[in-house]
Amino acid sequence: MQQVKTRLSGNSYEAIYRRFQWSMPAVLNIGALCSDVHPRRRTAMVYLGDTASRTVTFGEVSRASDRLATALSGIGLRPGDRIGVCLPQSLDTALAHLGAYKAGLVACPLSPLFGSDALQHRITDGGIRLLVTDEAGLERVQALADSCPDLEWILVVGEGLQAGRGRPRLLSFDEFIAGASVVPATRETGPDDPCLLIYTSGTTGPPKGVLHGHRVLPGQAPGFRLGHGFAPRSGDLFWTPSDWSWIAGLANILLAWMHGMPVVATSRRGFDPEWASRLMSEHNIRNVFLPTTALRMLLDSKPPRDVRLRSIVCGGEFQEPELLDDCRSQLGVTFSEVYGLTEADYMVGNCASHWPVRAGSTGREYPGHRVRVMDGDGGLCEAGRPGEIVIGSPDPSLFLGYWRQPAATEEKLRDGWFHTGDIGHVDEEGYLWFHARSDDVIKSSGYRIGPAEVEECLLKHPAVEQVAVVGAPDRLRGQIVMAYIILRDGQRASSGLEAELQELVRRRLAAYQYPRAFSFVDELPSTVSGKVDRAELRRRATRAAVEAEGAVGW
Repeated sequence: MQQVKTRLSGNSYEAIYRRFQWSMPAVLNIGALCSDVHPRRRTAMVYLGDTASRTVTFGEVSRASDRLATALSGIGLRPGDRIGVCLPQSLDTALAHLGAYKAGLVACPLSPLFGSDALQHRITDGGIRLLVTDEAGLERVQALADSCPDLEWILVVGEGLQAGRGRPRLLSFDEFIAGASVVPATRETGPDDPCLLIYTSGTTGPPKGVLHGHRVLPGQAPGFRLGHGFAPRSGDLFWTPSDWSWIAGLANILLAWMHGMPVVATSRRGFDPEWASRLMSEHNIRNVFLPTTALRMLLDSKPPRDVRLRSIVCGGEFQEPELLDDCRSQLGVTFSEVYGLTEADYMVGNCASHWPVRAGSTGREYPGHRVRVMDGDGGLCEAGRPGEIVIGSPDPSLFLGYWRQPAATEEKLRDGWFHTGDIGHVDEEGYLWFHARSDDVIKSSGYRIGPAEVEECLLKHPAVEQVAVVGAPDRLRGQIVMAYIILRDGQRASSGLEAELQELVRRRLAAYQYPRAFSFVDELPSTVSGKVDRAELRRRATRAAVEAEGAVGW
């Protein structure tokens, strides 16, 4: 297995960019890249559970992922088949991904926060044949089994499992690995062979599957290394509170392993700033990826001086310029904001040691990538002029396409450019300034939320006649989900009804997608074509947030 090397050298942005060259081998498997090429006794993971902790070496990760790859192939899974991974941060989560990649399979991360509708859509649309989950996930998935015809096996993490021979067949994850051969079983995949299917929310219809090839990890490596100050360095230890089912959390953990960098995994869900400070202090964590919301919460909590970070990468939502000064004064670190999407991450960002960071800007394009701003006629905008942010294709970090949606792929990939749907401008020195989404996707606490999915869920409540969902500005989360609702005849607005609607979304979709604000109206504004005028609703939501002076956190 050839090792990928990202050659980064120079003492300025211009020198680094000019000297950079891609080195992408013909044979590339990111499962082996993250586990087999490092010293076997080197620490790969420090797992901090609720009751016990464990340190794992790269040798242990390599052997266990080899066994899993052998076992997955042994039950009849073939290259290109999809397996789902619905687990919190843990060694088992990482092994499920690496074992799948080594076997030539496609891993589909699924958030433990997902409700029944969200899980069912992804399992059925992705044609997932095997699912790795824990006991909490098993309870939800078994209730959906009849509506998931492709699902044949469920590997369950945890003790006390009663194996069964029904459909889907239940197997113990630990026993499944232990019973397999340790003989290396990595398939000779190439950079464009599929390995990862991540679902992302859109403005219309259900979430779309974003399919990536093995090249995605080395494709993001220049941004990862520069964002973390030329990582890895001696003493580096990486942690993120982000769910590993998202591109930011998952790619960061695998990118760290690609470079032989140890990571910390925690069983705790959600982000508590006081707990995070203790974690970083007690375990001498040096490098973190934080969603912008988490960074705000951490700084608001006034972290103690014994938190000694070397690098912070953050992103996913708008950042106020004052955040940079607060981070420098409290943590002594200039964070690197990065820009990217599920379809193409780590495209633009910063490296404070080698070029100035400008507060409010997402930085400059990382080496190996082309990021431009395009006008409505397909021409590139001059410096300072706003337009749509586009990414040059081909690009190693760019997705292979939307899963089973060629028309949607062609709509986004046109004339050698991937159209992000984001609006921004580039200044005369090449810094990118993000303005807004050109579509209606809501970005809240780093999550991308499609309004159509939330609206469909809310319409299932018997009191709701019509609904439109938009993002309302929020100081802490960037945006919150706000629902404008027309009630059926005889129904009345109340705090109790709002609670019912929130619980409906939590149960069927995910905990982060529920509306945090409601407006019950007699009619919804419409465009000349008769569609709901979301732009007008966003203006109303913004005015309401400002007038409330903090009622929704603004």
